[in-house]
Parts: sequence; C-alpha cells; structure tokens
Amino acid sequence: MSTNIKDRIFTMRSVIIDGYVDEPACFGVPPYISPYIRYIAGALVESGQKTNDILYFTIDQLRIPGSSDFSVIKEADLVIILSGVTVPGKYLRSTPITPSEIDYLCKNSKGIKIIGGPIKLGYSKEGGQKATYLTFPDDSYLASGDIEAFIKDLFDESGKLVDPASIDSRLRTNDEIARWSQKGAFIIEKHPDYPNVMCEIETYRGCGRNVHCSFCTEASYGYSDYRKIEDVISEVAQLYHFGARFFRIGRQPDIFSYQSKDIGESVRQPDAEALESLYSGIRAVAPELKVLHMDNANPLTIATFPNECREIMKTIVKYHTSGDVAAMGMESADPTVIKANNLKAYPKQVFEAIKLMNEIGAKRGTSGLPELLPGLNFVHGLPGESKKTFQLNFDFLKNVLNSGLLLRRINIRQVMSFPSTPLENMELPLYPKQFSKYRDKVRKEIDLPMLRKVIPKGIVLKDVLCEVVNKGKSGFWTSGRQMGTYPILVQIPEKLPLWQYRDVIVTGHGFRSITGVPYPLDINTASGRLMKEAGLPAPEVAAILRMRPFKNKDDVLMKVPGISGYSSLISVD
Repeated sequence: MSTNIKDRIFTMRSVIIDGYVDEPACFGVPPYISPYIRYIAGALVESGQKTNDILYFTIDQLRIPGSSDFSVIKEADLVIILSGVTVPGKYLRSTPITPSEIDYLCKNSKGIKIIGGPIKLGYSKEGGQKATYLTFPDDSYLASGDIEAFIKDLFDESGKLVDPASIDSRLRTNDEIARWSQKGAFIIEKHPDYPNVMCEIETYRGCGRNVHCSFCTEASYGYSDYRKIEDVISEVAQLYHFGARFFRIGRQPDIFSYQSKDIGESVRQPDAEALESLYSGIRAVAPELKVLHMDNANPLTIATFPNECREIMKTIVKYHTSGDVAAMGMESADPTVIKANNLKAYPKQVFEAIKLMNEIGAKRGTSGLPELLPGLNFVHGLPGESKKTFQLNFDFLKNVLNSGLLLRRINIRQVMSFPSTPLENMELPLYPKQFSKYRDKVRKEIDLPMLRKVIPKGIVLKDVLCEVVNKGKSGFWTSGRQMGTYPILVQIPEKLPLWQYRDVIVTGHGFRSITGVPYPLDINTASGRLMKEAGLPAPEVAAILRMRPFKNKDDVLMKVPGISGYSSLISVD
C-alpha cells in the first residue's frame, strides 16, 4: 500500500470490474446485471466520488485482445473486482472471471485492489464438487463481508482513503442499499449490452428457516431481512429513469415469503397485500417496462398456504409480463435424501405447488409463452443419495408430464459443497454413470415432450434478441433469446444481424432449445434454407428463388400459387 494513501483527496478514479455472479438467488451474468454492481457504484457516490470518475467494465470487455481498457485499469487508483459463482451453469456468450484473470488484473494495476462478492465463500467451477478458498496477491484485499459495505468504509467522512487493512468487514444494511441502489443506478448505462440489460432486483436475502438445506449458501447471509416495499419501488423508478426496461425480481430465496409473517409455524405466512403493493408500485413507476419477471419460489410455502399464494400468483400475472418462471428448489424426490439434508418439501407438496401454479399461470400470454410456469431444480450427490434416487426423481417428473401439467425448466446439477455449508467435510455419494444416464433420460423423455407442450410448433415468440452467430456444417446459425428469466434458447438457421429483436415462429425442438425462423418471413430476402425450415415445399422454394423479387404478397400468390397455404407466414418487403 502506498505510504501516502491517507493523504489522498477524493479526486481519484475508480474502476469496477464485473466478473459476474451466479448464486441460487441472484443472476449477474449478461444479459443480467447484479444489484451488487449498483450498490458498489452508489457507495462510491455517497463517499464523494463523481459519477464520471467511476468506470465500469465487464470481464468480457477486458478479454478482447488489445483492449484499451487495460490502460485505464493499470492507472486507476481503486480497482474493485466483483465475482462469485456458487451454482455453476452454462452460459451463451459470457463466462465468469477465473482466478488467473483476477490474479492478472491485480498484478497489473498500481492502485488499491478490492475483491468481493460471493467469491468470499470460495471458488467453484463446473464439473467440480468442492469449492476452494482462493489466495490473492499481497497488495489486494478480500471483503469477507459485503463488498459494497467495505467500499463505503474505505473512505472517511472527508472523502479520504483509510487503510484497507484497518477495515472490519461487515454486512450492509437495508437502509444503506436503499440509498446506494438509487445513487448507483447510473452505472447500467456503462454496461456493454445497454439498454439490453436485465436489472436484478433484491427484495430480501437470507433464509427464514431454522434448519437450512445442507448445501445452500443463502444461510450465510443470516435470517431473512426484508427490504421496505417503497425502497424497492424507488430503486426501480431510478433505474427506469436511466433507461432500464427489463426487470427481474430475482434476488430472494422465495418470492412468496417476501414480507411474510411469523405465526409460530415452521413456514411463515405469506402477505398477499405486500406483493400487491410491490408489483402495482413497480408498474406505476415503470409504465413502459418491457419485462417484469421473478425467480425462486419455495414449494412448501405454496403447499402450506395455497389460498394466500393463489392470490399472490394472480397479482404476479396481473402486473408482470408473460414468460415468467418460478424456480422451485425441489432438489430431490427421495424421502431419505430430503430428511438427511433438511430439504424444503416432499414430492406430494411439490406436486400440489406445481398444480396450483399451472391453474393460475398456464394461459398463453402476449410474448408467446405461458404467463407463469414453475421450474424445478434437482441437486445430486447429496448425503443419503442412492441409485434408487435417480428412479424416484424420474418417476416424479414422469407423473407431472402424464398429469398434463407444464414445467418451463428442469435444472439438474451435481452438488457443489462450500466451506460455509454442512457439506464442507462430508464424503458425498457419487454415481457418475447413473447420473449421466439419468440426465440423458430426463432430457429425452421429459424435457423434449414437455418443451413441445410449452412452446409448440407454430407459436410465435415475440422479441427474440439475436446474440451470437456460429457456423456449422449446414451453414450459419444465429442464437437468440427473449429477455427474461430462464429464457429458452432459439436457434435460427441463418446469419442475422446481432442485437436486433425478431419475432420468431417455432419450427422444431431440441432437448433444451427450439428452432425457428423470423416471422413473418420476407420472401424477397430469405434464403432457401430458411424457407425450407419454415416448412415451405421444395418446388415452391425453388420457384420463389427463381422469380423474386416480388412486388407484394399478391404477386407471390399469383406467380407461385402453391404457396397460398403459407400466406400468413410470409411477407414481402
């Protein structure tokens, strides 16, 4: 640390590096931007720094060869690195920061380096089973509490830096993030995807259960600590002011338990009026929002309080945008595993929760997707698991499918044990061959037929954002997604301009994705491959390619009469 650090006045330049977070109750990999980024920026502003002196980069920007952004980081006075993946996943176009990248950034910056976020709990990567603590360069500091609180405490009342080694890491308060979330809202304009950023909104964190699931890191944040409804609404209003149009109320373990009441039972009683106030308030301050989605629902809450949760579901459907998904942490259908790991709900209770949500949310909305559907999360490798567990899980899913109920997403993963959880020193059961076979069986016999029911052929998905172009053996493919929670991957057999929205009609299904073509299909510009994917007969496709350009749709129908049955699919621009 520089010997004159205490004498620096606040005319410094700070750089926030978004290494991305992915937690059970928080998304932060693009197109999502986590609330922590905004809290950090707000803490800097509250400490006296001007917004123009706060720079923001994602790790993807810094990975670009020859990036000029590196020169800024090298000369910055303060470098803040946010990171942490506690539920490793697969991502379309971004990957979280690696330890070697953190090390490189720290060694190539002369300023103070502060590292924080969920990475304080340990580092994990896909394919591993145990997370490990990381060691960082000697001149960097790990915020073992909340990084946003560490940043605020880094400055005294006059705006001068204090010695980072003297700071006692702590958790921030809800009053603090109420201020910081608004003061830091400007930072979204600096995101490379802006304005196509999904702002993750926090309602509370921590777990209200007395006994926690064996593997979950949410308990490390303590007991449920609810934010004030007006604070959340004010944050959304400020983000909306800065151009945000996509919101996900995702940073909480159970949306149905927000502002819930302790009535002396093992499950807290939901407050339907609180959720009505929250959702209606968000709609009032963000009248032209494009997406309002949610995440995380405890099936036990729904099964225990069906009347209250039914009203909450109605509220969500009234104010949200369609395509919403409530991820339910079932984890296992095996009673032995459930008991050994203090899991939330038994199969019968989860089934009742799925049934109720289908009753309220299965109707198809304007996005082309059902209004609100459940998703299920399964975790394998937990204590008590046996080969029988795989069959019990599959049988449960088969029963849901055969009952005519819809699931938007089935997530199957191996457990990742963190030092902060009861699994830290346990020898966990591993059945790699059985796991692989079981997962493939679920994909083929559950995921595929379920996806065909949720998003059948001929459905038009509105506003699919084209994000990636790849070239395969058959030609170019454009991958896109709707902005939303757990968006389905859409594969279009054509090279399309990126960062443009297209309506897409569904033409086929994979296990975890769909194939589609732009809707309506412009006959004058579409490739023969695209027209064939849309289902147009080969002779008519050949005729269209030979005769185009056409003046209008009537011109097409007159010259290629065999295309009349596809009139609603085509256009002429």
